[in-house]
Amino acid sequence: MNVLRTPDERFEGLADWPFAPRYATVVDAGGTPLRLHYVDEGPAEGPPVLLMHGEPSWSYLYRKVISELVAKGRRAVAPDLIGFGRSDKPAARTDYTYERHVDWMSQWLAQTELGDITLFCQDWGGLIGLRLVAAYPERFAAVVVANTGLPTGTGWTEGFKAWLDFSQAVPQMPIGVIVNGGTARDLTAAEVAAYDAPFPDESFKEGARQFPLLVPVTATHASVAENKVAWEALERFDKPFLTAFSDGDAVTRGGEKLFQDRVPGAKCQPHVTLRGGHFIQEDSPVEIAFVIDGVIERRLKGFA
Repeated sequence: MNVLRTPDERFEGLADWPFAPRYATVVDAGGTPLRLHYVDEGPAEGPPVLLMHGEPSWSYLYRKVISELVAKGRRAVAPDLIGFGRSDKPAARTDYTYERHVDWMSQWLAQTELGDITLFCQDWGGLIGLRLVAAYPERFAAVVVANTGLPTGTGWTEGFKAWLDFSQAVPQMPIGVIVNGGTARDLTAAEVAAYDAPFPDESFKEGARQFPLLVPVTATHASVAENKVAWEALERFDKPFLTAFSDGDAVTRGGEKLFQDRVPGAKCQPHVTLRGGHFIQEDSPVEIAFVIDGVIERRLKGFA
């Protein structure tokens, strides 16, 4: 496996990004070591909030949520998926599979020894993060899902089909422009540049190119069986499980109902709809932090 690493200077002076980088090493099944970057801010003794990003963003997406959570006395942990952010980037599209990503993040989770976790996940952060919840339910105390799903080959929305077609046809993938197009507000030029920072050229974007093809939206896709098993585990998950989808995402619109209907922990929770596009973290970061903090506070007080 040929692995690319974005030069550190690409991440210097990014807007609203004061966080120190932390690194772990995960190992591919073929024996290749991969450096995985994450942010870990706030009191180490507090119950952690795991913030998982999706495609084609990185932990920069959570910068305002991290700051809000830390101000509330919470610990915020935000990893970069392999292929994104400051994490290493395998150079071949065939290096990226759904199951490899689950394995890489499982290795990272085991190394951190995090427990009593509140997960917030969006986009591929949910496709991978919910697999972690299903595999290690004892590690998770609560879950908040936003603009995501756990597909099992039953089809796709028109919004996802449009994204899939665009991602495979566009000759140069404009990462920052894509994120900006998925928000209700206009990002600043500095914010767009920060989303572009992990990708010096197109060779660094093979993961971003491949991810849309990996979503198991048809019965012939890989990982359909694994996701069905994960759903069986989620259907036994009785800890707090809250949905916080946005009101303006064509890709995942209506997806919250599936979680509310099938996950026991979703019953009687104060589910919310937040203002924003697909990348809701850019549109409603204060509200997201408020929702997460509320989940933790109710649980600690025994009201969950």
